[in-house]
Amino acid sequence: MKYDVAIIGGGIVGLSVAYNLSIERPDMRIVIIEKESEVAFHQTGRNSGVIHSGIYYQPGSAKAVNCKKGYNLLLEFCRRERIEHDICGKLIVATSPEEEPKLMDIYSRGQENGLKGLRLLDPAEFRNIEPHVEGIKAIFVPQAGIVNYKEVSLALKKILVDRQIEFRFSNEVKKIKESDNQLEIQTNQSRLSCSYLVNCAGLYSDKIARLHGIEHKAQIIPFRGEYYLLKEEKRNLVNNLVYPVPDPAFPFLGVHFTRRIGGEVDAGPNAVLAYKREGYRKQDVNAVEFLETIFFPGFLKVAYKYWKVGLYEMYRSYSKKAFVKALQKLVPEIGEEDLIPGTSGVRAQLCDEKGNLIDDFMILHKKRAVHVLNAPSPAATSSLQIGKSIGQKILNQV
Repeated sequence: MKYDVAIIGGGIVGLSVAYNLSIERPDMRIVIIEKESEVAFHQTGRNSGVIHSGIYYQPGSAKAVNCKKGYNLLLEFCRRERIEHDICGKLIVATSPEEEPKLMDIYSRGQENGLKGLRLLDPAEFRNIEPHVEGIKAIFVPQAGIVNYKEVSLALKKILVDRQIEFRFSNEVKKIKESDNQLEIQTNQSRLSCSYLVNCAGLYSDKIARLHGIEHKAQIIPFRGEYYLLKEEKRNLVNNLVYPVPDPAFPFLGVHFTRRIGGEVDAGPNAVLAYKREGYRKQDVNAVEFLETIFFPGFLKVAYKYWKVGLYEMYRSYSKKAFVKALQKLVPEIGEEDLIPGTSGVRAQLCDEKGNLIDDFMILHKKRAVHVLNAPSPAATSSLQIGKSIGQKILNQV
């Protein structure tokens, strides 16, 4: 079978690429190759469901640009497809004087990124929004919201099926071979060719790139994020979204509270090394993948730089008491008995050989392919804009 474009990965970014291409070129033959039995099986279906405002990101960065544009496209899509969502706003809370300068840096960055209506609040003011939260100062971000990204992905899938886009589920890519005018892709079930390849394989994007012969000195490091859920009778402790001031040296936002669109309230996540790329449970181990991680030079340098943080995250993973202690910095009333085990997800974090955890999106454009090598949060919020940008690049070449 020959296609104009083959997209590897049925997460929200891969679906968005197909969606945008199908708008611009309805006659284009497109196939989405997915190793699972359904779309949004991994990062998309296991994220926190937050619609990000773009407040944290370096002005002019790929994250900042794509989040701002993608935010508007996402809301427009949700309204058009009648997908439930809520722009409820969020608080970013400083709990100590040492955090206040970092909070002000975030506020300034949000203004540089064009966010309107940001408010600096003292404790009396932010308790009008979140009565059970403690701290010394907070930013209220009115643009933040919540949605179920699995529902967004299923809506995209339905549109794509209606547009005659082909899905090949349970197809794991094994080989990619490039000739003068096409690429041949072999999966565990079939063989096909295409004029253009888009790699949106998430946790395996670096491996797919290497199958295509793209040598890059970076590797995906899988970090598992574990959540607790507030018991139903304790959901009143958090109204919407409550975040701490993040550590600027570490590309994670810290344990926070997230109201889901269905009413549940998540508490978390931590960030611990997963022993396999799709290791959602502590006992999930893939010896080959684990050894690839720990012997990668970049990971060894990350471990050396962040060993104290890493040990504490591991400790919190196994100690509910320690996890709760971190949450009590924001909501002191929460006790161990108020939490039940929740879901977990694995973040595909690209790391280079020098031990840098790549903070921005990284998308490699080649003659016949696009490789999305790093697309952590806010990739879901940004997805329709990422898909639009990739689609335009392809249309200029196919």
